[in-house]
Amino acid sequence: MHRGQCSAVVSKGRNGNVDSRTLCLGLLAQGGASGYELKKTLEGPLRHFVDASFGSIYPALARLAAEGLVTGTEQAQDRRPDKKVYTLTAQGRLALLDALINLPGRDRFRSDFAALMLFADLLPVRHLSQLIDDKVAEQEAALQELIAFRHGAATVPQDFVAGLAAAMIGAARGYLDENRHLIESHALQNVAPAR
Repeated sequence: MHRGQCSAVVSKGRNGNVDSRTLCLGLLAQGGASGYELKKTLEGPLRHFVDASFGSIYPALARLAAEGLVTGTEQAQDRRPDKKVYTLTAQGRLALLDALINLPGRDRFRSDFAALMLFADLLPVRHLSQLIDDKVAEQEAALQELIAFRHGAATVPQDFVAGLAAAMIGAARGYLDENRHLIESHALQNVAPAR
């Protein structure tokens, strides 16, 4: 297969977003890995940027293997079942490079918390404050995780992406710290007086 054909094999998902197949190829370009190891990587700090579920990784690997973009080799393990370690083929590397040179799709911001805040005036004030407290605690935990990850990042790109995630989460955290009083005072104004 020549380079022009690769883009049909590894494509971006809907709306130009990088799909599970491209993520698997990219991670395998860094070295061989099992499906479980890919899953753990995608569930780590990368989860702040990519949405690749456990159920999408194995089908993606199966399709990539069927198309000759990766190969799988069984490896024996002590006291555990054998595991299949996938490696990128030369054809897979070309397909990955072809997918990576295309411009990325538009970033999307999805937040269940933000969607819930659209209806904050319908919530009891105490519950609203607890939701904000919980979100701040979640953001703090994510920041600590990213800081720890950056100390052990294997590559400069991993450190860069973790830093970008930390900056985005830190900005959201700062916004909540500085502006939560606006939504809480609004909710207080909407409390019906006791009779």
